[in-house]
Amino acid sequence: MSIRQQIRLGENEVLDFKQTIGSVQKIAKTIVAFANTKGGRILVGVRDNGSIAGAKAEEERHMLEGAASFFCKPEIKMNFTEDIIDGKSILIAEVPESDEKPHYSKGEDGKWWAYIRVKDQCLLASKVMLDVMKSDTRGFDAQITIGKAEKILLEYLEQNDRVTLKTFCKIANISRWRAGKILVNLVRMKLIKVLSHEKEDYYSL
Repeated sequence: MSIRQQIRLGENEVLDFKQTIGSVQKIAKTIVAFANTKGGRILVGVRDNGSIAGAKAEEERHMLEGAASFFCKPEIKMNFTEDIIDGKSILIAEVPESDEKPHYSKGEDGKWWAYIRVKDQCLLASKVMLDVMKSDTRGFDAQITIGKAEKILLEYLEQNDRVTLKTFCKIANISRWRAGKILVNLVRMKLIKVLSHEKEDYYSL
């Protein structure tokens, strides 16, 4: 699919438009979100509505590399290409999905935060999502005992579309720490999936 065709489809889980790179902190958040999820492309020189603004590719690449080096932890390596659309230059920054998850970006508050990409948004990663990413990186022993709490959760999800961490704690009468650990294990075993939203995560079969 050509860059022009991708632009017509609009921003999504793996595509982000930037007219210019105005803030290294903000673009670091996007870079981290892509690296922590499925990877993605940042098209610089494209407005939010998909119209072509054009970019000073060398300057914008310098900004992106600075953000990835100094405002992302661990540092993230990107691949860059240029395309010409309607006589205007577009910088394409390819962010690969990382095998060093989770990555954190330094916010304007000076703190380091982890983000994931959901549809066309960069959302703060929850504690459970961070634990899933960490277990992905260090490897995972698929051996797990399906105990009482796990059975309660799976039976609940057979009757209901989704569950939150808070609800799981309540129905199984267990602590948030234990509930979180169980959810991480079940997500890693692909027995359940996690759906991230702005306010909280949901889990479903």
